[in-house]
Amino acid sequence: MSKISIFIIAILLFVFQINAQIGATGEKRGKGVVAIKAANIIDGTGAEPIKNGVIIITDDKITAIGANVQIPAGAKVIDLGNTTLLPGFIDAHTHLIMRVLGDPEGNNALFRDYDSFAAILGVVHAEKTLMAGFTTVRNVGAPNFDDLALRKAINDGWVIGPRMLTAGHSLGITGGHCDENGYKPGVADGDYKTGIADGVDQVRAAVRYQVKYGADVIKTCATGGVLSEGDAVGATQYTYEELKAMVDEATKLERKVAAHAHGTEGIKIAVRAGVASIEHGSFLDEEGAKMMAEKGTYLVPTLLAGETVEKLAKSGVLKGLRGEKALAAAAAMRHAIKIAIANKVKIALGTDSGVYPHGLNGHEFTLMVEWGGMRPIDAIVAGTMNGAKLLGIDKNLGSLTVGKYADIVAVQGNPLENIKTMENAVFVMKNGVVYKQ
Repeated sequence: MSKISIFIIAILLFVFQINAQIGATGEKRGKGVVAIKAANIIDGTGAEPIKNGVIIITDDKITAIGANVQIPAGAKVIDLGNTTLLPGFIDAHTHLIMRVLGDPEGNNALFRDYDSFAAILGVVHAEKTLMAGFTTVRNVGAPNFDDLALRKAINDGWVIGPRMLTAGHSLGITGGHCDENGYKPGVADGDYKTGIADGVDQVRAAVRYQVKYGADVIKTCATGGVLSEGDAVGATQYTYEELKAMVDEATKLERKVAAHAHGTEGIKIAVRAGVASIEHGSFLDEEGAKMMAEKGTYLVPTLLAGETVEKLAKSGVLKGLRGEKALAAAAAMRHAIKIAIANKVKIALGTDSGVYPHGLNGHEFTLMVEWGGMRPIDAIVAGTMNGAKLLGIDKNLGSLTVGKYADIVAVQGNPLENIKTMENAVFVMKNGVVYKQ
């Protein structure tokens, strides 16, 4: 070998070593054998809890679970005492990339914040969400594909956060809830690339564009919203034909559609069009609930967002039309969740994080029980296995089952006796790696 070849090899090895030190090496995965012991195990399927249970993790997967599991020799043992082990929580409706509602700088963020600032905030929000026990989220809309950037940063190991399924831009009509409203013409105009699409052809193009750049799910606005300017909260926006084209295009590209829908008629149009989930569903009625149950459409009720905007309206932070819409939607949500449960609609937990401060996601479990009258075990299933099924990841996540990834959370005591314990995760493991203990 020539001296030149040896020199080139040496340079390449040096560069490789430097990159190994300063570059991301991929998201952390557990290594070795770990045994976790606790007073209770709730596996996320709705089954009875396991008393004095043990979970064995080998590398990043669960390899044994039960009350009489033999702990392998040499395993690292984590004894969590009087706690309950659960699957990593799943939040099916987050907005990690945004200022939190009520932030005094929020109204001018579109004009004052640097484009990269939202993504930097997302890093902070992602860590808070993971520390709350939410190891997987579905982020339903963000500007500039910042949610995809955050997903990559987490997957590549640069930052820590939950596993993310992302939507890119939300799709909506010109002047609708997914559009930036309230500004003079030319300030915040969009097109199909930024999610503003009118008519069947533009809708199809918008779906293709989001998927081209990495969207895992398509998010759309089927009705008006609480926080948008100039539209009624329940007003229909997309037509059936437009929503059907969106669902057909997304299905062809192996994606699901999540539809923001508060209004009664808008919910029904979206369900008939074949969306996978109704987000919020504030003014759901009996007929709409029966349609959802028949078609298998999930409700993601976002009760925490309802509680938050109600408080902000009563305190005067949300004024005028937005305040009026907040009060109406929050009051309606209390009835809608009960109608959904009575008609056996499938429910997946979602919080609309970003409307309230991040890291408080676990309060949604409490509201499902207090507002909706759900049994604690059903609320837990909504935030674990049901979420995994909606997101299409139940083969590997959503329950404490042999062969699935070791996403495990612990809370103090027994949440079946006190659901509020779900608001404070004391132990968080994702992919076999402990992030909080």
